Amino acid sequence: MSNPLLDQAGLPVFSQIRPEHVEPAIDHLLAENRRRIGELLDSVSEPSWHNLVEPIEEWEDRLGRVWSPVSHMNSVVNSDALRAVYNACLPKLSDYATEMGHNERLFAAYKSVAEHADALDAGQRKVLDNALRDFHLSGVDLPPDKKARFKAISQELSSLTSKYSENVLDATDAWTKHIDNVEALAGLPPSALELAQQNAAQHDRQGWLLTLDYPSFYPVMTYADDAQLRREVYEAYQTRASEQGPHAGKFDNSENMQRILALRHEQAQLLGFANYAERSLARKMARSTDEVMQFLHDLAAKSRPQAERELNELKAFAAEQYRVHELNPWDIAYYSEKLRQHRYNITQEEVKPYFPETRVVPGMFDVVGRLYGVSFHEVDGVDTWHPDVKFYEIRDHDGSLRGQFYFDLYARKNKRGGAWMDDCQSRMTTASVEQIPVAYMTCNFTPPVGGRPALLTHDEVETLFHEFGHGLHHMLTKVDYVAIAGINGVAWDAVELPSQFMENFCWEREALDLFAAHYETGERIPDDLYQRMLAAKNFQSGMVMVRQLEFALFDFRIHREYDPARGARVYEILDEVRAEVAVVRPPAWSRFAHAFTHIFSGGYAAGYYSYKWAEVLSADAFSLFEERGVFDQATGQSFLHNILEQGGSRDAMELFVAFRGREPQIDALLRHSGIAA
Repeated sequence: MSNPLLDQAGLPVFSQIRPEHVEPAIDHLLAENRRRIGELLDSVSEPSWHNLVEPIEEWEDRLGRVWSPVSHMNSVVNSDALRAVYNACLPKLSDYATEMGHNERLFAAYKSVAEHADALDAGQRKVLDNALRDFHLSGVDLPPDKKARFKAISQELSSLTSKYSENVLDATDAWTKHIDNVEALAGLPPSALELAQQNAAQHDRQGWLLTLDYPSFYPVMTYADDAQLRREVYEAYQTRASEQGPHAGKFDNSENMQRILALRHEQAQLLGFANYAERSLARKMARSTDEVMQFLHDLAAKSRPQAERELNELKAFAAEQYRVHELNPWDIAYYSEKLRQHRYNITQEEVKPYFPETRVVPGMFDVVGRLYGVSFHEVDGVDTWHPDVKFYEIRDHDGSLRGQFYFDLYARKNKRGGAWMDDCQSRMTTASVEQIPVAYMTCNFTPPVGGRPALLTHDEVETLFHEFGHGLHHMLTKVDYVAIAGINGVAWDAVELPSQFMENFCWEREALDLFAAHYETGERIPDDLYQRMLAAKNFQSGMVMVRQLEFALFDFRIHREYDPARGARVYEILDEVRAEVAVVRPPAWSRFAHAFTHIFSGGYAAGYYSYKWAEVLSADAFSLFEERGVFDQATGQSFLHNILEQGGSRDAMELFVAFRGREPQIDALLRHSGIAA
């Protein structure tokens, strides 16, 4: 049988990929890689870059390119059949990765190549340094009994984290609320009502249908006048995949969380680390767990007094204007929006008409073009997984092809929530392969309704720019070795630098004039509205900051303080963290951690602090543009050459210093956030 996953010469042919193709393709490639690597180790007496490392990089890359569309489709067009084969392959891939990491002959061959490093360039040496580090982190030095245990843990973690993610998706999809009287939705803006009506129609129902997808959830929490409705939606959202709430126990992640934390801790200790947080830092910029904790405590100490003032202002406003004397967690966003409107006379709904996707996307391309001298071109006729998906290429100033990407921007059923960039294929140049980077750019915006283009909130514009920053890091790399090209090999706490850096352009008038225009009149954002946006920019920034610090401290502490004798203590530690930093305390039945996919299934375990860490880097990097001009070409070229093009080829701090001329400072972040240093 011909298999589109194995036959692909270029881009994946999504329309032809079926669940029944997946396991045979993965089985075939894993067997082939094992055979080839075994034959290579038997036949090569003097291992070198070209006779050992390069061919293995090519084979590993092919495996990655075949798995990539499967993993991606599992996130964006999920189905029972696809999920089953995806889950069947996870332990096989985990086994293979563990086996390679434990292969002592392979480790010795890489060590031998590294010992003759004088003949290698700096990029090749970095690939080898990373590979040798990763061999140690994979347990190559362990005795046989511990290797076997390490492998069993890796397998179990792979299936547990996948199950955790599935439970969150299923719990999110399982809850809907049908409403047949529009008065029950008083306060919701027209766009939210249209989406609810569209949701109902898609389920062959009259009236309005609310879901827990963000484009439906957010307007209810922010605008719905009915406090009981807000509470109901809040409770459904905050108890997803737990033993509480409307689907109590049905998709419960309680045991998965306990087991994931126990296994991570055990695996870290097998490798000689005190805990998983320590193990996590082996691939990060931060030098110790104490340094991370100090960083987070320091930010919390500077931010919490402002957060408390902001909450007190909100309480006073709700009492004075609405005679509401007790604010519940499901009231916070609602009265915050009322206060924002009262203070700045601005709403997301007023801003949305100026951010039609049809202007924002080309305008964002224009911003990037001015910064880095590249251009963007939509390509028709490319095979995709859904009719909404568009495909683009990036060309250099001389017309040469730099990269390509898919854009999948709208929320829909069976698509994982949130926004992300993932790689379809990485840049690689070898004697026999020349491949350009290709990215998946995924968001969950409200789709076009009522014959209008999709209108984005300013927050969604920031999200789009953020993810595109990741995409540029992946696609503009000039590194030819796949293991350190683009985002590969970049310290995890520095990987958010290019993404958060891009968000700054959503606030600069010079940049906004390239993409913010009214969808009907083409009029640019009036100066009065722009000034109100700026004034409101740091509205409740202290509360926003402490909420992020709550997530970061919780994540780091549950991994750093895990004790097998006491268990995971998930909510005990979360309560302690909230006592230190939070100003809004959720009800006892809230189960936030049960759906915290970032750390339990998304790669941010003991790494959520990276968002704040990288925000320091990005704010400090952008301050150079503030000094020299938003579109200063020399500064743009310097950021391109020193950060984006370098990928993981050099140490993250070294690259930052090459661009900024010094190590990062925290002041710019506090200033950008409106928090006094």
